[in-house]
Amino acid sequence: MESCSMVVSSTLAIFLVLHLGLIPIMAQQIQLQIGVAGQAVLLNCGSITDKKEVTWKYNNLLIRQYGDSYLKGKATMTNRTEIDRRSKHLKVIDLKLSDAGTYTCEYDSQVVGISLHVFQLTISSDGRFLANEVPELTLTQSSSHSLLDLTITVSDSNKNTVRSTPSENTTRQKYILKLKQLEVTDSGTWMCHVHSDSPLINQSIPFDVKVLGFQNPNLERKYVTADSTVILSWLLNFQKIKWKEDFTGQLNWKQHGNATTHELLDFSITARGEQQEIKKSSHFGSEIPESKPEGTIQVELPKVHFNHSGQYKCELAYKGRYVQSRIDLVVMKVSASHVGPLPRGAEMTLTCQVSGPLPSNAHLLWERANGTQMDIKKSKQHEVKVKVSAAGLWYCHLIEDNDKKISLHYPVEETPAWNSYVAIGASVGGSVLTLGLVCLCIISSIRRQRRRQQRKRMAQAKQHLLENKTCQCQR
Repeated sequence: MESCSMVVSSTLAIFLVLHLGLIPIMAQQIQLQIGVAGQAVLLNCGSITDKKEVTWKYNNLLIRQYGDSYLKGKATMTNRTEIDRRSKHLKVIDLKLSDAGTYTCEYDSQVVGISLHVFQLTISSDGRFLANEVPELTLTQSSSHSLLDLTITVSDSNKNTVRSTPSENTTRQKYILKLKQLEVTDSGTWMCHVHSDSPLINQSIPFDVKVLGFQNPNLERKYVTADSTVILSWLLNFQKIKWKEDFTGQLNWKQHGNATTHELLDFSITARGEQQEIKKSSHFGSEIPESKPEGTIQVELPKVHFNHSGQYKCELAYKGRYVQSRIDLVVMKVSASHVGPLPRGAEMTLTCQVSGPLPSNAHLLWERANGTQMDIKKSKQHEVKVKVSAAGLWYCHLIEDNDKKISLHYPVEETPAWNSYVAIGASVGGSVLTLGLVCLCIISSIRRQRRRQQRKRMAQAKQHLLENKTCQCQR
């Protein structure tokens, strides 16, 4: 009996000790808090009065103690922490992935446990891109407990959901997503939305995207008439997006095909937005306009000719990466097979030409002012001809998608009727004059011939007289 009672007493004692030992553990409340690397997080210690003394620890290492005594521990983040005097919450500044773990806030007999889960979001190229590039987004998570199963969605600066493709290197700790090809309109603040069902987490992390490029389209076709003055312009967006990095660029020209490329100018933009341009070639008299809008690259072509057509390409360069915008210049001219007024009954050919092949959605068209359907002539080739036999005003149009891009006119004039009479009179008069001259020449020739014959007869008579006198003297 005595031994039995001792066993029961010992069991009760052990149970009591275990029960008393579990009290602090049961009193500890574990909370989950989310932090984002690079930002600050406020760890909540619960409701504490001003006079309470509080001790903050990280994985049982002292961070800071606040109250009657002020102690500073040796935890790795200690120098980036501060305790709020009123709430006793712990603020961790410039959070790092390594700061994830278990934090405890101790006051009186209370212990509040906080499991800090840290997300780190990084974007390729530090968020600075050229148009048409594809950014890569990386979300890394760190925790002292098991990693969360996350769902990630991304929205752009216009709050539109962006389709993303997981990389082959994606793991549960590190999610790597390839986003869409960027346009210049995509600059702004984007949002990465992180979701977990268990435990329930909905965290949005903002990140900045800046896309440097042209506000022109990548390819533009510009139609002009021969002998006109043309200004080609490219509008850069570096001021609009507040780009703070140096970059350079150049403007080149070449005719279609494998023609030689000519560098027209170099330019550079500083981090302060200062723009400098250097003219490299005076090919066909191209000029840099003296006054132009800020943030634009321009070249002026005075009195543009047919051989000035071709590809004008403006290119930006930033850290070994490039983006370009091209303007295809197409020149149109009209000509006639006959210069001057059209004689009555005659015919001339009018030709309308462009300097290069037309796109599939464009064509050339001749039409006569106040003419009929019979006067219209179309062609999808680079030239169109029409035969003209009467006076009138003719127009050549370059039409693209039913839109008249450019037009030239050619007036055809007939020779006036009095001109014909003058010509006939001049012809008849000329004939009469010629006949008169011929007659005059004949008469003059006959007269000369008669004079020669008369002089010859007189000479013969004189000779005969001399011969007669000689004979009489001899007798």
